[in-house]
Amino acid sequence: MKPAPSRVLALMRKEFLQIGRDPSALAIAFVMPMILLLLFGYGVSLDARNVRLAIVVERPDALTAEFTAEFDHSAYFRARRFLDIQQAERAMATDKVDGIIWLRADFTRRFDAGAGAPIGVIINGVDANTARIVEGYVQQVWAGWLAARAHAAGRGPQPSLAVTAEVRFNRSVSSRNFLIPGLIAMIMTLTGALLTALVIAREWERGTMEALMVTRVRIREILLAKLVPYFVLGMGGMAMSVALAVYLFGVPLRGGIAVLAATSALFMLAALGMGLLISGVARNQFVAGQIAIIATFLPAFLLSGFVFDIESMPAVVRLITHVVAARYFVAILQSLFLAGDIWPVILPNAAALALMAAIFLGLARATARKRLD
Repeated sequence: MKPAPSRVLALMRKEFLQIGRDPSALAIAFVMPMILLLLFGYGVSLDARNVRLAIVVERPDALTAEFTAEFDHSAYFRARRFLDIQQAERAMATDKVDGIIWLRADFTRRFDAGAGAPIGVIINGVDANTARIVEGYVQQVWAGWLAARAHAAGRGPQPSLAVTAEVRFNRSVSSRNFLIPGLIAMIMTLTGALLTALVIAREWERGTMEALMVTRVRIREILLAKLVPYFVLGMGGMAMSVALAVYLFGVPLRGGIAVLAATSALFMLAALGMGLLISGVARNQFVAGQIAIIATFLPAFLLSGFVFDIESMPAVVRLITHVVAARYFVAILQSLFLAGDIWPVILPNAAALALMAAIFLGLARATARKRLD
């Protein structure tokens, strides 16, 4: 039997009124996304900038001064001079510097003789990712300085092979452009799964769900009435997040708005299905919140490619990521924001989202019963 439109509309009206009177629901849907965007946009960066660098020159002269000046003028480093290597190593041991550039006493003599000038580079490897980035920055400074000297002397760069690097899709190489699109998936996971699970669990605690159970309303009508208002709420939060990403943080949106809206709707349905499924298992807000965080938000954060590269994960973990809906949505968002409507990326991931939405909504319907046990 089909749901009665009048009953469904009445239940939806009740849900919208309840959302409007519930500050916590509005905070999760709109305030928390704004806080997360501001935090990740301004406070979190995967770029290594202002690296604290110790410079030790055993025998200062014009050549060493010319080379070390490159670090002073770099936006990536904050250089400090030390008298000897032991002093610099003590500074690294006490976390006062992140790396050391060590020019030994025979640097200028060996450089002029073409014998290969010895440069010591010591990097704090506690954070392996930052260490690799800093190492690359130091090599860039060295290569740029050599090229500049060769050009000034009228010689071609050595070796003669010239490499021209071009960065596509994220020309500024800004981690903000990479993080914020993925953060939208995290925000929609919170709105769809966590908020839905908490709100329905709260109704069980307050006894309003029992009141609905004794009426003529069917369980599918209850689920539909829960689904639509929180779908609208989640899409509203998504629209606000996209507007902040584009106009506040300057993240480019190269794909179509219609494609973004359609794929976001698929992911929101999957997230809502997860929230409804959790609410059918847990009728306590604390338990529902814990399950939602462990089963939806943490996998979305860790296993979606939002921060950590999936291809770098072990094979078993890569296999697990295929059951995380956010994995597919993050790939779509990064494509739409940074590359455009790349259909070989969008279509397979959208199909996976549609399948997962159907599975989760189907499981939510199958586990929902109009009874109090």
